[in-house]
Amino acid sequence: MDRSRARHVRMLASLTAAALATALLGGCSDSGSGSSATKATTQAAAARKDASDVQSDYQRVIKDVLPSVVQIDAADSLGSGIVFDDKGHIVTNAHVVGEEKAFKVTAATGEQALTAKLVSSYPEQDLAVIKLDEPPSGLKAAKFGDSSKVEVGQLVLAMGSPLGLSSSVTQGIVSATGRTVSEGRAGGGTGATIGNMVQTSAAINPGNSGGALVNMDSEVVGIPTLAATDPEMGDSAAPGIGFAIPASMVKTIADQIVKDGKVTDSGRAALGITGRTVLGGDDYRAAGVAVVDVVSGGAADKAGIKAGDIITKLGDTTITTITSLSEALAADQPGQQVQVGYSRDGSGKTAEVTLGEM
Repeated sequence: MDRSRARHVRMLASLTAAALATALLGGCSDSGSGSSATKATTQAAAARKDASDVQSDYQRVIKDVLPSVVQIDAADSLGSGIVFDDKGHIVTNAHVVGEEKAFKVTAATGEQALTAKLVSSYPEQDLAVIKLDEPPSGLKAAKFGDSSKVEVGQLVLAMGSPLGLSSSVTQGIVSATGRTVSEGRAGGGTGATIGNMVQTSAAINPGNSGGALVNMDSEVVGIPTLAATDPEMGDSAAPGIGFAIPASMVKTIADQIVKDGKVTDSGRAALGITGRTVLGGDDYRAAGVAVVDVVSGGAADKAGIKAGDIITKLGDTTITTITSLSEALAADQPGQQVQVGYSRDGSGKTAEVTLGEM
């Protein structure tokens, strides 16, 4: 073979090797693209499965709990309730029952309305118990969970009859715990100050009151009671900010009403006074709570606080209004010792007070 032909053969060999290398590299690239596509497909399938699992969980919880949620019709209000036991006791909000003594109750199963009567109402915690006159067979009591185990971020469902739409369900998360909230009296509210409430993003609308806030274990963790309002929007409801009375408090109060016909141990701290907000300074701003009356033998009386004194501090909390005093007390416990700051005849004083019970 002459030199020219040899160089030509070597050149072809080199070109063939280069082409082969390119093909091999191209094959690697194609393989990677295929792998990415497969991975994306796998991830999409996993996402669909996760969504399907969540949907199945929602449907399971709704099937478990909704039969225990009822609609309550009073003369001037419409709300929801939860079947408390198989004897026909139903727990709801005090503002749902109002001043009424008799009610019509419709189960989520859509059966004919049943009649019920008030057992007792406890407006201080906005809770009440009514009882069906003739409990139907197979009445399913709800399962109440431990509200101390409720955590921010947990998925929850709110079940009730918002705007009269019975057996409605909304979903959200637990947005916060340990909230102290004061109700207004407008629209039939009790004016109660309630501690340790569960805040949720699940929609709470008129008619949801007294219904069930439920976790994914089909346990009632609270009773939806009110939605936050936005003063800048004419006190219209603030979307996604609702509050529920914790299940542990619901059970404590309902158990007493079922057993004794009334609340015998509220678990709520009290000073044992009647007070009113006072204004002070040139700007006439709220400046404390004037003691109008003192319960004889109560916590304030034992500590030497008298009518005419102006309470300005409870523990580390500055007190400016009767609402702020109620909210501070809602965070405390009966028997707890707190320092109360007050003024008498313009002189500042303090007293160590052992809180009583509401």
